[in-house]
This record gives sequence, C-alpha cells and structure tokens, in this order.
Amino acid sequence: MDYFASYIFLIFIFKVIFIIMSFTARYLKFKKQDNSPLYKLITYWKGRVEFIFIFLMALLLIYLFNPRINRTNMINNETRLLLFLFGFVLLLTADWSNFFDESMWFQNLQEDIGR
Repeated sequence: MDYFASYIFLIFIFKVIFIIMSFTARYLKFKKQDNSPLYKLITYWKGRVEFIFIFLMALLLIYLFNPRINRTNMINNETRLLLFLFGFVLLLTADWSNFFDESMWFQNLQEDIGR
C-alpha cells in the first residue's frame, strides 16, 4: 500500500470514529443522559476527531489541487467519496445561526412570508 492509499485509509478511520461518536452522543441525548460523564467525554472527543478529520481533508485538498502539479488523476472512488462526505460534514457542522439569526435580508424574508 502506498502513502496516498494509507492516508486515504487513515481519513476513513477518523470518519468512521466520528460517525460512531455522533450516533452515540445522539443516543445518549435521546435517553436524556446529556449530563452524564460519558456524554461529556464523547462530545469532547467527537470535537477533536472532527477537527482532525477536517485538518486531514484540508491537507488532502491542498495536495490534490496544488496548481503547480496536476494530481487530478489520483482522484479515485475512495477519494471522491471522501470529498463528497467532507462537503456534508462542512454543511452539517456549519454555524448556521450566524447566517440566519443575524441576517437582515432573512429577517425581512421572514416578515414578508409571515404576513
């Protein structure tokens, strides 16, 4: 296995760990155990794993889309899947309240629709 394939595999491992922690945190929250030490530990590590995943994906994007070297031929099915999932992670973890709660055009739109 070459370095690139190993790196892709490492990113998949972090993604799977993140998904497991997310489901576990949701389950604990559903069971009203969101004040338990286990929930706090899982949310703590889930944040760290998410940061590592985003960092590794950013390095992958820099490596693949370096304007000086054309590496687009290295984008295989696994890499495409990771880039696809990365888009969802960014959309789901974005702080949407900055956009919707404070935006004047959105408040105006809400007022217009609410009439």
